[in-house]
Amino acid sequence: TNQWFLPAVRGDIPPGCAAHGFVCDGTRILVFGGMVEYGRYSNDLYELQASRWLWKKVKPQAPSNGSPPCPRLGHSFSLYGNKCYLFGGLANESEDSNNNIPRYLNDFYELELQHGSGVVGWSIPVTKGILPSPRESHTAIVYCRKDVGSPKMYIFGGMCGCRLNDLWELDIETMTWSRPETKGTVPLPRSLHTANVIGNKMYVFGGWVPQSAGGEISAPDGEWKCTGSFSYLNLDTTEWIGLISDCQEDKSNLLPGPRAGHCAVAVGTRLYIWSGRDGYRKAWNNQVCCKDLWYLDTERPLAPSQVQLIRATTNSFQLKWDEVPTVEGYLLQLHADSPVPPVAGIPGTGIPETSVLSSQGGCSLHQSPQSLPSIPYPEMKVDHPSQTNNLIPNNVQVALSSSSKVEGKEKVAAPENKVTQETVKNHADATGFKESNAPSLLPVCTSSAQTSANVGELHDLDKQSVNPDASVSCTVSSTQTMVTQQAVKTESSSTNGAVVKDETSLTTFNSKSEAAETAYVMPSTRVTSGQTNDSHSSRAPQRPPAPVKTRDRRWYDVGIFKNNSAVVSQFYLLPEETLNINSKTEGADVPDYRLLKKQDLFPGTVYRFRVAAINGCGVGPFSKISEFKTCIPGFPGAPSTVKITKSVDCIHLSWEPPASPSGNILEYSAYLAIRSTQLQENPSQLVFMRIYCGLKTSCIVTAAQLSNAHVDYTSRPAIVFRISAKNERGYGPATQVRWLQ
Repeated sequence: TNQWFLPAVRGDIPPGCAAHGFVCDGTRILVFGGMVEYGRYSNDLYELQASRWLWKKVKPQAPSNGSPPCPRLGHSFSLYGNKCYLFGGLANESEDSNNNIPRYLNDFYELELQHGSGVVGWSIPVTKGILPSPRESHTAIVYCRKDVGSPKMYIFGGMCGCRLNDLWELDIETMTWSRPETKGTVPLPRSLHTANVIGNKMYVFGGWVPQSAGGEISAPDGEWKCTGSFSYLNLDTTEWIGLISDCQEDKSNLLPGPRAGHCAVAVGTRLYIWSGRDGYRKAWNNQVCCKDLWYLDTERPLAPSQVQLIRATTNSFQLKWDEVPTVEGYLLQLHADSPVPPVAGIPGTGIPETSVLSSQGGCSLHQSPQSLPSIPYPEMKVDHPSQTNNLIPNNVQVALSSSSKVEGKEKVAAPENKVTQETVKNHADATGFKESNAPSLLPVCTSSAQTSANVGELHDLDKQSVNPDASVSCTVSSTQTMVTQQAVKTESSSTNGAVVKDETSLTTFNSKSEAAETAYVMPSTRVTSGQTNDSHSSRAPQRPPAPVKTRDRRWYDVGIFKNNSAVVSQFYLLPEETLNINSKTEGADVPDYRLLKKQDLFPGTVYRFRVAAINGCGVGPFSKISEFKTCIPGFPGAPSTVKITKSVDCIHLSWEPPASPSGNILEYSAYLAIRSTQLQENPSQLVFMRIYCGLKTSCIVTAAQLSNAHVDYTSRPAIVFRISAKNERGYGPATQVRWLQ
């Protein structure tokens, strides 16, 4: 939301302090030391349980081979595994806080943590090699290569009467100190800067640096200034790379201003920078505190999960996928089972540079949304989010912008889509796709946090490919009570999603009906991809001619979405002259959708979907492909509002009739996924046993039946049920229920 909030904390709330140590371990935060008031420093340790906003003062055991850490400020406090590493800082030798006698430290402590909450105690490791010189206001990070080696802690810069720019390495396994040789231009000596690890790079930003251009002043009374310079150290090659120089001009305020004492945190591959102060000659009356928030996208986002189907109708899909952290939006594409012809007569989209997602790699740092021109810098290209028609910053070698919501210049009312204990309603006509001037970044369906979490666990379902040559029948012998997913290829992937909660933590959504009864064609009818039975074709809109050969089929854009869900009823057609440069690969340019025609989805048609995340560096790789089919008219919808209540020796399963029965409901069937030898050979092919068939909208599942249930571990452990309805045409799609265990 990009909104600050002030949590109501309770417990042993620590006093305000500055220059303390701070680490985040899951949902708890540990704070050590700092300056409580001028000349009075602390060596207290506090723990905040952020899930409950509860503070607790903890008292670690003293080390067996020495004294615990003395009160200090400006130290480093780094987390790796279940241990925190404390190095250096500044102590006050005077017992009188008004008479400050500074003493720089280079002592080294290890703090062992308990799992979840609490600490064990301090220890003083025995180290080898030469210790770094005493210092405060330095930085320390821990990095471990994925392929080889032990974790290493890197200490950079700091203050010891004068600013420093030396780099030190500690091998945590052998506890050996060393000074690695580096390549490239070493950043200026500095203190009160930040250092963060993303991937194999340590990003260093800001701090106090020498006033002289050469950075040669080392005397205690030298002149200093705050800097906005920005560099990174490749920790695998120990090479320094400069990104923003200290003397680089920024007349348009497209870069974070000079600052020291700020904070920075890495979230995924994004670096956030907050606040700090700017000053010159260390004169307090010239220091200005900052309150701006910036972020840097250091690389393209990872591929999202496969697209998941929540609901299908005859001409729309309701889809979702797992969220990718710190992205601006998602590009959703589809691949039609039947070739879609190019659009003739539409002029090529002459897209200005600022409305294109570039396909090159790089970093992008963003600032507040203001209409400012892009300014080329010597070593990078800078973009501003509000300049782009598609609302996604251009890719840059290194580019910079600030934390802001992704908003369209034209507002499209987001449809109401509450996923609770009711059926997810279809809003195929309310997504903005049919608006001729819809922006490329469409506000789409949103749901509660609980919904997002639960539905997200239901991945890898509804993705079974349709066999075009499978002969399927809508009649089944009444004695057939066990079928497999592999035995029958259903002819519809219509689903109707819901999330329900009770004391047993039930999560539901619907998937393809893959029981033999769920066939969607008349008896003895063979259905091939791209066509339907004659009895259905009269109800479907006439399809346009399809001159494009199968090998020439293209991926078509559905649109760019801010959230990880979409209701899809149309897709965009590209002009014929641009088909050869269609967004077929990751990072391709995204056209201005307002200039493109749109194509409706057809009933009984297979569509393949893929999605890619977008950040300031461009479009990331696409997800694996999912395949869904629109419903054929005339069959009943899926049952909805599924509820499970548990009793001593059984469970009670109930549901609501389909919202669109398309006739009289003749019966319902409920199925339970059971254990079988086939599951051991192919765990993804569930085997279902019918446990109920009748007109009632409820049934009892006995303990004996549950004893044969298969526990599905594709996400969280769950027992799987399916429920489908039958009318005069046959069985419709099933609602799939994952009963969390």
